[in-house]
Formats: sequence, structure tokens, C-alpha cells
Amino acid sequence: MCQKFAKHSNYAHNSPSSYNHKYPNMMKMKPLITAISIAIVTTSVSAVAAPADNTRTLPVRTADSMPSIAKKVSLDVQENRSSSIDGRAPVVATPALKPNSPDRMTQLIDEKQEVDVETAQQAVSADNMTVEELARKDVQSDSTDDISEGQAVAAPTAAISDASPADTSIKSIEDVNGKKHTTLNLSNYAKQVNGATWTPNMKVNSAMTIKMQALLDWNHASPGAIDGGWGMNSKKALINFQTMKGLPATGKMDQKTWDALNKNIPANKPVLVTYTITEDDIKTNFASTPAGSEAKSKMKGLYYQDIKEMLGERFHMDVRYLDKLNKNKQYKAGETITVLNTRAPLKQRINRVVANKADKTLYAYNGDKLVATYPTTIGSDATPSPQGSFKIINKVKMPWYKATVGKGADKQIHMLPPGPNSPVGVVWMGLSKPSYGIHGSPKPEGISRQASAGCVRLTNWDVLEVYANIENGATVELK
Repeated sequence: MCQKFAKHSNYAHNSPSSYNHKYPNMMKMKPLITAISIAIVTTSVSAVAAPADNTRTLPVRTADSMPSIAKKVSLDVQENRSSSIDGRAPVVATPALKPNSPDRMTQLIDEKQEVDVETAQQAVSADNMTVEELARKDVQSDSTDDISEGQAVAAPTAAISDASPADTSIKSIEDVNGKKHTTLNLSNYAKQVNGATWTPNMKVNSAMTIKMQALLDWNHASPGAIDGGWGMNSKKALINFQTMKGLPATGKMDQKTWDALNKNIPANKPVLVTYTITEDDIKTNFASTPAGSEAKSKMKGLYYQDIKEMLGERFHMDVRYLDKLNKNKQYKAGETITVLNTRAPLKQRINRVVANKADKTLYAYNGDKLVATYPTTIGSDATPSPQGSFKIINKVKMPWYKATVGKGADKQIHMLPPGPNSPVGVVWMGLSKPSYGIHGSPKPEGISRQASAGCVRLTNWDVLEVYANIENGATVELK
């Protein structure tokens, strides 16, 4: 969803006292030049800018309904499942699976579960959906979106709500030091992932897939939502990492690439760790996101819909993979779950970014040095992004959203509260080109697979990393 910031007399204020006392955190926001204008089109695949439906678009949310992780034994889980780490024909992990033998990965997670591999291989995995299928599902889920135009703003004149989602939602993603990880009581599968080491001529396997995705994440060549499948975003991340390090950008693993991935990573850093759910986690505000802007405007915040969604974004994981790793968990305070050990902060100045539509990638530079890359959604055929060089003119966390419904005499205005399920996610960074910006997304699994109305859309955790390091006035090149 694309917006522009300009002065807006009704929605940008200097004094915290002018706001409702129930929004103490929002009151502290600095005066912002705000006003983001967009027209939202939801009638075609090419116009899905920032979806505002009430559920994730991927069709699976629970471990029981998710295709067996036997589907993930091979790394080649892009649309045609036609490639592997080293370019050889796909093969299954060692030991080889016989037609009716249990899925080794699922055995390691839950040794009591038996899986018919032939049936699992015939199942259609959401990770294996085509771009067209994913985009079509997004359009279907957006069919109830009634917004015809919108503006992102700092805060409404009189915010009526019990609490701002700003602190809990963003802290959930950013507060690395507040997440207490251990390696106690890890499953055999998690131990296998942590101990995985690449060697020439090795057979592809799921443990190595997750380790590679984690290493790319740690090196700030983001693979997006980590899911245990070697899809388009993981392939791009490997190519981007090789480019960052001056290696041949083959998208295939070799010894030099493996060594570079591990060069600045502690040898004993685990990929999968245990995390004990806290009372604060449980007390986080959760609420289903309703359809329609009027219903959304009555929400106190566009919060995470449940704790799994929150933990997925916190640990950079696809919710389905999180659920699969923690089958039969209740997600209650005091319960220990298995999660991904995420990257440390970038801590690199970003003064130039290049958003390349063909690559579906945002390249972040410090001068001429490429310091990070992120999968992104950039425009569509119907609403292409402009080409050229622009500037970051403002940066806003947790913007409110002024939604316009209908036109003429039937036009209605609804103020949508901020939150991770906002149409623009948790961050908006406006460009000097009116109506365009870089922002988050309520649907991290769809990044690179969906379309947008011309803006640059990242996962919420990736856009927060850019936000933390980019300067106002930084150059943004749209290609």
C-alpha cells in the first residue's frame, strides 16, 4: 500500500497533552510531516499493495493440517522443485527413505509419529505454491477490503484506545537482549540442525536447509520468513550474500561460500534454541483483525492475532514451521518451545538503497559497500513503481491509517489504529516521490510473491532493521 507524507493539519500535533490520556506512548511521538495518499485496488492480482484481511493468506496455520515436513527433506522447494544446493539433481537426505518408511525429519521431531512418505510427497505444500496461486489467494482474501484511498498519519486528533500497540509489538521484534535462549532439552532434530556442516558432494537435507537459512539471516542477507524450504527468497539470499562478499553469484553452495557464511559467526552458535514463554508474552494484546475499515477503526490496535503470529515475527519464522517444530504445545506461560536463533542488529549506516523490481530485492549500501539485502515486493504490472532516484523524507513507527471508503456523497473516513497488522505494517518511510515509500507488511510469508501498488514492502522485522540504520535524506533508487 503506497502512501505519501505531507503536512496534515488534523492529524499531526506537537503537544502530547492534546491526545487522549489512554495513549501515553503515542503522545511522545515527535511532530511528523505526514499524509500518505493512496488508492487501493483489490480487484486484480497486480494490485495487492498492503493486504488488510483478517487472516494470513497462506492456507495452513496448524501443525495437523500442514503437509508433512517430509516435503522439506529436499532443499528444492521452490515452485518447480527443480534445484538443489550444489546444482545436482535433487536427492533425499541420508539415510534414504524407503517408500513406506517414516519421514526421518518428522521422526526426529516426534519419534512417535509415523508418516507415509508416498502420501506426504503427493501432498501439495503451501511452500510449493506458484506465485500466481499465492497472489490469487491474496486477492480472494482482500475481496472484503473496502478502502478506496488512504493516508498514513502520526496519530488522530483524539485517539480513543486503552493502550498503544507500539511498545509491545516493536519490542517483541527488536528486543534481542530480552529473549532468553538456551540449548537445553533440544530435540534430536534441533541438534542435527545445529551440528550440520556442509561438505562437497553431500546430499541435500532439511537440517542443512535450515542452517543455511539461519546463516544467511545472521549475515543480513535476509531469506524472509524462515520455513525449512529452499524457495525463491532463500535462493535470492544466497546469491545476494555471494555478491556482498565478492564471490561468484552462482546461487550454489561451495566451500568458499560456506567459509564466508561462517567467518564472523561463533563456531558454537546454535541455529535452533529453546525459549520459555513468559507471562509478558501471554499478556500481549491479541485480537483477530476484522474485515472492513469501519470494523478495523473500532479496534484498539491492529495487534497480532495470536501468540504464534507474534512469535513467528519475533523469531523470523513462517508460522507453519514454528507450529511444526512445536507440535502439541499449548503456548502457555512457562512452556518451552523451539525457535530460531535470530541475527544480531546490523549496526551499519545505510545511506543508499536500491529497490530492484526484477530481482524483488532491496539492496542496502553504506557508500559503495553492500551491507544488507532483503526480499521485497515492488509494484506490479498494473501499478508499477516509478524509476529514478529519490530521498527518504520521513520515518515513522506505528503510523495510524486514515482510510477512505467510497467516493463522492458516499465517501466515509475511518481511522485505523497502528499495529503489526496495519496495511503498512509497523513502519513507514516516505519518499520524496509523492505517494511512494518503504513500509512493513502484515503478511511476511507473501513477500516477493505478491504485488503492490508501487511501494516497497518488506517483512516487519526487515523494515525495522532498515529503519534503525537508514538516514533521513538517504537515496532510494527504484529500478
